[in-house]
Amino acid sequence: MSKKWILLISGIGIVLLLWLWLSPPQVWLNWIKRADLSNPATTGEGLVEQYRCRDCHRILSEGALKAPDLAGVTQRLSEQQLELWLMNPKAVKKNTAMPDFRLSDTEVAALIAFLRASDVK
Repeated sequence: MSKKWILLISGIGIVLLLWLWLSPPQVWLNWIKRADLSNPATTGEGLVEQYRCRDCHRILSEGALKAPDLAGVTQRLSEQQLELWLMNPKAVKKNTAMPDFRLSDTEVAALIAFLRASDVK
């Protein structure tokens, strides 16, 4: 194989890796960040800790109030609204401070299950 082909293939590989890292498609996120949904509320609770949601939100009377208190959020918003918000907050509200965590579909489902269970308590 000539040096040109090696450089071309290496360049394509680098571009592909950058794309998957900087702007991963949902299919990729679903593959690499699959959450266990055998007990979605428990998984969601773990994700709340992993993504440090309480650094900004109050959840189950714990956490900061830099962002909205999430008590009753599943009663205020539909599941579809919550999904849209969690998938891409800036698409819903352009100037939000909430980062896009690039969540997989299963992570979103688990977080919503946890929030729903939290609203019942």
